[in-house]
Amino acid sequence: WRYRGDPQAEQPAVLVRFANGRLQRPGSVRFTVYRNKDRAHPRKKHRRILVSETERLSYVGNNFSSKLTNPLCRYFVGVLDKDSGQMDVYNAEIFNMQPLLSDNLIPDDTKDYQNKSYREKMDLCIEAFGTSKQKRALNSRRMNAVGSDILNTAVTKAAANVIDAKGVTALIQDVAQDDTHISVFLPPCNEDADKPDDVYKFEDILSPAEYEALRVPAAVFLNITPEEITKKMDDRSHCSFVLEELKFLSADEKSRDHKARCLWFLDTLIKFSHLKVIKKKYPMGPDCPHIISRKLMKNFTSLTYNNGSVQNLVSASMKTKIAAYVIALALHTNNFQIDLTVLQNDMKLQESRMMDIATAMRLKISKPKGLPGLENDQNHKLGTLSLPLPVQKVSDNQRKRRKMT
Repeated sequence: WRYRGDPQAEQPAVLVRFANGRLQRPGSVRFTVYRNKDRAHPRKKHRRILVSETERLSYVGNNFSSKLTNPLCRYFVGVLDKDSGQMDVYNAEIFNMQPLLSDNLIPDDTKDYQNKSYREKMDLCIEAFGTSKQKRALNSRRMNAVGSDILNTAVTKAAANVIDAKGVTALIQDVAQDDTHISVFLPPCNEDADKPDDVYKFEDILSPAEYEALRVPAAVFLNITPEEITKKMDDRSHCSFVLEELKFLSADEKSRDHKARCLWFLDTLIKFSHLKVIKKKYPMGPDCPHIISRKLMKNFTSLTYNNGSVQNLVSASMKTKIAAYVIALALHTNNFQIDLTVLQNDMKLQESRMMDIATAMRLKISKPKGLPGLENDQNHKLGTLSLPLPVQKVSDNQRKRRKMT
């Protein structure tokens, strides 16, 4: 090889290296070189700033910053002649290109600078004279602002879709109602039903496909013995309501299978209500059928944005919805009369909340009278679904709000 470079050459070859990866389309990138105006200064006259632009970002690099280049190294470019096998070596300068997050590196004029806010002026000072720690903090804040803008755009789009689907008038009526009103979380109610079975239809709680999927996991309840029930009570592996109902499974095979499926799903619903943030794809374990897991995630969780990701959350409103569906399913399994206090304790709800949900579902609330096992416990509350349905009362909060509107 032979050296063809001049150490004092004004225009050495330019090498670039991008800090965040390789270019997919190098031919589409535009480069601009700026040099120092002071041609008489022995060091400044060699200073260069290289700026490049891609479709998404701008990059900047220089040949005089010790943080971007190594002053103790010299760089060369070799050009190989394949015919003669000889290589010519030339002087070169390497530019480490860093992404430029600022919209405007150099203000066009003083007037534009004066119009900037105090925060924007401070950011410009940090870019020019700040320490490495300050610059990292500035870049982090700007990246967070980009994430916030993306979230705001998504929320705005979702709100627009809701407005288009529901209409402004309907939304105004919703706002006029109490935000925590329970009725929006209840199963569909058929007020014109001729029998209690049709008030909250079983198909609205479990679809035929979901009911069929429960056959395998519910099989563990079919031949359960009193000793096994006692052991499960000690282990607290299932909720009290389910264990109590397992004591009275019918001898009829079809009825026994039906109740076992309902109790297994009811137990799963109550356990699901105890979760907060869903971190697993199948939170109820491998024994839970996939169609049931999807139902739980879709119908009984709300989406929340946290730390840059979307999470499924069992919020307070979703816990109210779960309680309503638990009550509806329990009514179907127990001849439309249930012990609300046992369910309340299983779901870890306040009594007032449980009574509000039961009242909203048009149940008649009473104390036990002559029922087996409850003769001496007058603190329990029973809920009975019977026809005709009680007239739904308007709460004081709703009445006041309607007067205001």
